[in-house]
Amino acid sequence: MAVLDIALVGNPVLRQKARQVTPEEIRSDRIQTLIVDMVETMRVADGVGLAAPQVHESLRLIVLEVKGDPNNPDSTNIPLMVLFNVKFLRASRELVDDWEGCLSVPDLRGMVERHAQVEVQALDENGKLLRFVATDFMARIIQHESDHLDGLLFLDRMDDLSSLTHVKEFARAARAERDAG
Repeated sequence: MAVLDIALVGNPVLRQKARQVTPEEIRSDRIQTLIVDMVETMRVADGVGLAAPQVHESLRLIVLEVKGDPNNPDSTNIPLMVLFNVKFLRASRELVDDWEGCLSVPDLRGMVERHAQVEVQALDENGKLLRFVATDFMARIIQHESDHLDGLLFLDRMDDLSSLTHVKEFARAARAERDAG
């Protein structure tokens, strides 16, 4: 296992359209090692998702995982998922604004509108076809990470840059809102 270098905003790899990965290539030692290293990198960076272009690999590969708070039954828990060649088959008409951040755009958060639900087709870590419906936070993560595969950052999806904030200010505002409520 290795922690990989995360490409930061401004790096050209983040603006390239990543290439498809064949099932045979997915099963190769190189790609299997990349998967393990991406998961380790995501976890060490305290992220909930990571796309291959973010670790300087222009491949259509994303990993995601959210470990819920065991003391909070309402917290989100998404088991580790490895997805290649993500394709959206359908998306809900319902759009939801919520805060997003990105490991490639450190220390910034902004409001981004995303589909509340998406039907996804992808290949798993063994090259097998998956088809499922993702909702809420999982749908948001998959849409965010899939944008990386097309050379887009969450900043490109922001309708209004006035919500762009540094994480310290974001935390301060959240505390003030919590204390006031």
